[in-house]
Amino acid sequence: MHVSTNLDVDLVAVEAADQVNLLLELQAPQLPEQDTRAEQTLVVVLDRSGSMWGEPLEASQRALTTLVGRLDPRDHFGLVVFDDNADVVVPTASLQSLGVDKVKAAIANILPGGSTDLSAGYLLGLSEASRAMGDGGATVLLISDGHANSGETSPEVLGAVAEGRARKRITTTTIGYGLGYDEALLVALARGGNGDHVFAEDVDQLHPAIAEQVGGLLAKAVTAASVTIRPLGEGLAGIRVLHDVPTAQLADEVIAQLGDLYQGESRRLLIQLDIPAMAALGLATVAEVAVRYTELPDLVEHVITLPVTVNVVPGDVASGRVPDPVVTVERLLLQAQQNKRDAISALRAGETESAYGLLTGAMDQLGAPMSALDPEGQAVLGEEVAELRRLRTLTREGNTERSVKSSYASMSSRSRSRRPHPTDET
Repeated sequence: MHVSTNLDVDLVAVEAADQVNLLLELQAPQLPEQDTRAEQTLVVVLDRSGSMWGEPLEASQRALTTLVGRLDPRDHFGLVVFDDNADVVVPTASLQSLGVDKVKAAIANILPGGSTDLSAGYLLGLSEASRAMGDGGATVLLISDGHANSGETSPEVLGAVAEGRARKRITTTTIGYGLGYDEALLVALARGGNGDHVFAEDVDQLHPAIAEQVGGLLAKAVTAASVTIRPLGEGLAGIRVLHDVPTAQLADEVIAQLGDLYQGESRRLLIQLDIPAMAALGLATVAEVAVRYTELPDLVEHVITLPVTVNVVPGDVASGRVPDPVVTVERLLLQAQQNKRDAISALRAGETESAYGLLTGAMDQLGAPMSALDPEGQAVLGEEVAELRRLRTLTREGNTERSVKSSYASMSSRSRSRRPHPTDET
């Protein structure tokens, strides 16, 4: 895996505290030929509550049947369903041992049930994943169309469960179907579980959403990726990871969990470093960044360590520094995600005009520096402006549920800064 670092400014004034932003970029390797990829473990947790009766459940069954056909016989597959209770429909094992036809028949025989105990289904899915996964980890894919109305319903509690299992190499990805599901809960599970959250408004979007997540799973090139930021020399006054990923503070170190990366994928992590006042001129190493990950299919663990250095210069020299445009673009994108988050809060409070203004403000912030950027930077910000414009239009149309769910899904994706490699056709 290729790893690089870049500071927005590498000049700091002598004897003056300062703040710099470090952009870390990870480029996952390409996978070898398909027949040598590592086997994968996928456990689907499917809502079969009464609200899924009819086309929602039937569409899910069709998509899961197609999904099974894409897996390799060596891959492990399991299926858990939940309503008032949770049941294992397909015990997690290799497809070769289960029999593809038997799995498809089990999927076809799922019937709708009662209320929605999402936590029971999710916990049982995690148990199945833990029991059957190999060294390459596992993915739990949860699909739901309703609000959890029994069992544990707290996003904070279940998000913490997902985060704990992510540290044990179990990724959680969620798909919310329709306009009735609890987006705060499904986003919390995906965030804690180092996975994606996808909003599928109707049956036409559900099948592609499931297919995309399975495609990513089968292209997994790296698992259990984490980043440790460690102060060196005179230390740091503070470390803050700006992307919305699970982090932990251990003594003076900060650890960020990134989870899995797909082949050719680029992931970015923006880290704010508070530099203390330094008395000596010249280069100073203020920190080191250690990237730890396991590469598939060989399951070899790697650690890449990179120093972070700044040049301590006289104040008049530091005052003329120009921020790096690539880091600036990433910072602006993250500011736009905060505007989306604030717009969601405004919508939930019934303040539609305020939400509209927040999205407009984010568009203006991204548009202002466009002319000073290279074509790539302009394209990245232009794409985000178009996304903000789409969300603003939804807000103006007055459908709060559609606006909130679309904003949550957009924010979840952008905050993780998951980007396919330009040559990746998927």
